[in-house]
Amino acid sequence: MSLPPTDPTEAPHGRQGLEEFLDYYRAVVRRKVEGLESSDLNRTVATSSLTLGGIIKHLSLVEEIWFLEDILGQELSKPWSAVDWTAQHDWDFQSAADDTPDYLLDLHAKACEQSRQILTGIADLDTLAARKPSQGDRFNVRWILIHLIEEYARHVGHADLIRENIDGAVGD
Repeated sequence: MSLPPTDPTEAPHGRQGLEEFLDYYRAVVRRKVEGLESSDLNRTVATSSLTLGGIIKHLSLVEEIWFLEDILGQELSKPWSAVDWTAQHDWDFQSAADDTPDYLLDLHAKACEQSRQILTGIADLDTLAARKPSQGDRFNVRWILIHLIEEYARHVGHADLIRENIDGAVGD
């Protein structure tokens, strides 16, 4: 595996801390996938169907949903826009079995870079997302960043267990 990701600053200001923790977890989840073969990315633990490939693909989708679709109010790009999500609500997790590690890491890298670019253009974290949810008020960007940190942290925990089961690698 690559070198450990840089720890977030110990006394950051608000926005800096949110961005650094999100980038930290982005790096950790990628580190859990790096160096593995396709067969490893499709391995499961116990009775769960969750795989490292599915996690990295899902997080790529999550990045695009929150930044492109919700914050900017734009439509999802391919491959996401071609999916019938009503019929295949777990497509991101399930279809990862057909993808190579390089494709999945590239998909994730592009989604994260797009998200960073969108965030760079937002001066105020109180800015409301363009897309209004079906119920309730629109989310502000601060809430979205906090939610993404939670989403990544949860899936990094899953990835820890799966990776340790594959080759004993632990850490981060």
